[in-house]
Amino acid sequence: MGLPKAVAIAATAAFLAVPAAVAGPNLRIGAVEDTAIWSESPSAEMDRAKLAGFDTIRMTAQWTTGATQVPYDQMRRLQLAAIAASARGIQPVVSIYNQGSSWTPADDTTRAQFVQFAVDVVRNLPWVTTFIVGNEPNSNLYWQPQFDAAGGDVAAVAYEQLLAATYDAIKAERPGVTVVGGALDSHGADDPAARRLTHSPTAFIQDLGAAYRASGRSAPIMDVFDEHVYADNSTLPPSMPHAGTAIAAADYGKLVSLLGKAFDGTAQRGSTLPILYGEFGVEAAIPAAKAGVYTGSETAKTVDEATQAAYYVQALKLALCQPNVIGLLNFHVTDESNLAGWQSGPFYADGTPKSSFQAIHDAIAYARAGTLTHCPDQVAPTVTLQVSNGTATVGATDDVGVGQVQLLVNGKVADVDYTAPYEFPLPKRAGYVLQARALDAAGNVGTASTVVGVRTLSGARGTLAAGPAGTFSWKAPRTGTVTFSAPRSLQVNVGGWRLIGSQVRFAAKRGVTYQVAVAALPLSWKS
Repeated sequence: MGLPKAVAIAATAAFLAVPAAVAGPNLRIGAVEDTAIWSESPSAEMDRAKLAGFDTIRMTAQWTTGATQVPYDQMRRLQLAAIAASARGIQPVVSIYNQGSSWTPADDTTRAQFVQFAVDVVRNLPWVTTFIVGNEPNSNLYWQPQFDAAGGDVAAVAYEQLLAATYDAIKAERPGVTVVGGALDSHGADDPAARRLTHSPTAFIQDLGAAYRASGRSAPIMDVFDEHVYADNSTLPPSMPHAGTAIAAADYGKLVSLLGKAFDGTAQRGSTLPILYGEFGVEAAIPAAKAGVYTGSETAKTVDEATQAAYYVQALKLALCQPNVIGLLNFHVTDESNLAGWQSGPFYADGTPKSSFQAIHDAIAYARAGTLTHCPDQVAPTVTLQVSNGTATVGATDDVGVGQVQLLVNGKVADVDYTAPYEFPLPKRAGYVLQARALDAAGNVGTASTVVGVRTLSGARGTLAAGPAGTFSWKAPRTGTVTFSAPRSLQVNVGGWRLIGSQVRFAAKRGVTYQVAVAALPLSWKS
């Protein structure tokens, strides 16, 4: 049983479409969910997905060593789940990957078996038009070995060979389907001596490109690149950028640049390659009223359901304004019932909606209508700064989301915070200029400043050119005439008298501290 040819072609085109400016209403918004495969009623899970507003469901066909085709019962269940999705206007996507690192297809024999298995999946799911090859090959959970004896990246080389062979075989079977590669873990250590052997997506993409170039191949290995974009943990916002090797939703520019360096100038698209955010999730704490439908213990950091909704909306806004991004898939539709798994869906494990459901549903609807946000994001965060009882409290808001808030003392970054409330202990020092700086994922910066205490000037002569004007103290290093100058009015207190003017000259006494108030910088002094 299959969909009409025109429907299949349209679905493929929709998944590959990359608008010139922004993804906008064309963004695929879906979820990663296998429940429908193993449920006796796949329709119920797809109904929930449709209710949430999802238009895409990614399901899995897992390979183990020796298999060259999908077992009959597993394929039947996968077919029924894919049909249930298609019947509701939901595009099914199937991810084909090894069950774990014990079944890594990294040699000629197992690679050939995997390719046969993948072709069997594609052949038996004619109404599915998008297939992902592999899952997190930069992680030792799914791919071993990661390093050779010299510390070289053998995982990227072996995965490139698998992806190339699978791409060719799938295209030979069904030329019009979309083949997705990558599906990289958003984090990794790049340390061959670490307890857990992994590669960062940054290193893996570069090594994948090097392996592709070294192969001499004159054909692509993928139509779309899949990057998983989990934050470091669920308490951190999607707008948080990573200065290091991780890649999450706020690191779009880094990802495009890496793909360009890896593949531009070859038969494989790089900087223009469509990008799928194939996994994203925010784990919400389970309220006491629902504890009975879960088992085990929570092992990860969680947020409340309001924050879960806010972070999901943030991720949607980011993806909408990132031109090469064609889809965002949430991990899951419905929570896993074991708390050691993921509780990141808009539905509890019993299928009832969370309080975050409506906000997620509405954001998806607004995204499709083109009204969720404005692209490109050129509006800086709004920032406030208050100082009280030894604490600086920063308020920072942004339409898309605040990625980080920095606290600067006299122009130098003293502290950084990533989640509200943004509170910082004040430095234990004399007067200084305090500035709060909030950054969003698009690089827009909002600031707020204040002066704490009385700032000190030093030396017999000098010029203060930067920072806000205000009140300063100056301790005379010697006895003699001193002159203060400023472009606008300044005031100096000398022996109970207030001397006012754009230039004030008076007889200073060594060791005496004078108060100088200035309306605008620069302020110069000479004695």
